Amino acid sequence: MGEQDEAERRLGITVVGTAQREAWAARVLPPVERLDAGLWSVPVPIPDNPLRYTLSYLIPADDGVVVVDPGWDTDDGWAALTAGLAAAGATFADVTGIVATHVHADHHGMSARLRDRTGAWVGMHPAERDSLPQRTGLLRRADMRAAQARWLRAAGAAEADVAELCGVPADDCEAHDLPDRTPMAEPDVLLHDGDALPVRGRTVRTVWTPGHTPGHICLLEPEAGVMLTGDHVLPRITPNIGLAPDLGGAPLALFLDSLERVARYDEHRSDERSGRLTALPAHEYRFRGLATRARTLQAHHAERCRELLDVVERLGNPTLWEVTKALTWSRPWSEVGPMRMGALAETGAHVRHLVDLGQLIWDGAVPAFGGSGEDVPSRVRRGDPVRSTVA
Repeated sequence: MGEQDEAERRLGITVVGTAQREAWAARVLPPVERLDAGLWSVPVPIPDNPLRYTLSYLIPADDGVVVVDPGWDTDDGWAALTAGLAAAGATFADVTGIVATHVHADHHGMSARLRDRTGAWVGMHPAERDSLPQRTGLLRRADMRAAQARWLRAAGAAEADVAELCGVPADDCEAHDLPDRTPMAEPDVLLHDGDALPVRGRTVRTVWTPGHTPGHICLLEPEAGVMLTGDHVLPRITPNIGLAPDLGGAPLALFLDSLERVARYDEHRSDERSGRLTALPAHEYRFRGLATRARTLQAHHAERCRELLDVVERLGNPTLWEVTKALTWSRPWSEVGPMRMGALAETGAHVRHLVDLGQLIWDGAVPAFGGSGEDVPSRVRRGDPVRSTVA
C-alpha cells in the first residue's frame, strides 16, 4: 500500500472505500457494501469500458428505496443491480425513486428498465432533461454523425480523420443510415438546485454542479456526512469537460465554479470523525478530502490552460485540431484513437474559457458542435495578455 498511500497524500485525499480501491487496483468489481446512515453501494458493470463499473447507490427512506444512477443497461448490469438490492434486504417492490446525477448511459441507461419494473419516479435537473438525446434532435445516429462531421471539419480535421471518427466513408458521413439510439427515460420529478428528494424520513438535497454535463447534480445529506458526487469529483480521474451539442455557454467555467461550491460544503461540514464529508463518487472509490480534491482539479485545469497558451504561442495561428494534436495526452496522439473526439471537445472547452478571459481570440466562426460548419476552419491566436490571467 506504500505507493497507493503516497498517491493519496499527493491527491490530498483519504480513501474510505479500501475494498473498492483494492478491487480497482485488481481490475475486478468491488463488493456490494453497506455504508454509514444505511446507504448501500452497488457496482454495476460497464461493458468494454476502462471505467469498468458505475457505483450505484441505494438510499433507504421511510417510504421506500431511491436508486441513484442505476447504470448501463445490460443483462449483467441488471443482475448486479438486482443482487445489490437483495443484499440490502430490498426488492423491486421497495424501489420508489430513481435519480440520475446526469444522463450519460453509464448512469441513466438502465433508468427506463428499472422504472418499468418498479413504477418508481425518475428525477433529474431540468437542464439535464433538456439534454436528453430525444430533446436535442440528436437521437438519430445519422444526425449525430452529421453533427460530429461538421464539428470536426470546422475544427480543422482532415477528411481521413472525419471518416474514421464518424465510422463511415468520408463522402457518406452525413447521410449514412445508422441504427438510431433508444430514447432515454424522461423525468417525472425535476430537481432544482437546493431541492430535497421527495422522500420521507431523511433529507437529501440537490446540489447543481454543471460542467461535465449541463444538469449534473450531486446529492448532499449533511446529517449523514455524505455527498454523492456522480462524475463531478472522482478521487483519481479528471472528468471530461468538453464542448458538446447539449451544453452551450462555457462548460469549463461552469465546472470550476461547481468545484468551488462543493469545496465550500466540505469545509463548512463538521464531522467528529474526519472534519470532512465522505464523498461517494460514481466511479473508483469513496474518499474524504473533497475540498482538497476540488482544488487539485481546479489547479489541473489552470495548468492545462497554461500549456494550451504555450502551444498557441508556438504555433502562431493554429486550428483547434492542430492545438489538440500538440497538447500532452496520456498517450501519444497516434494512439488516442476514437478518443480524439473527446480530446477535441475538451480542448474546445479550454479554448472557449481562454477566449472568455481575453487570453485567446477566435479568427473566423467559432466551431460549434452540430453547427453548419465552415469551408475554412476557424483559428485561434493569442489575445491581449493584459485583460486577464489564468490563475
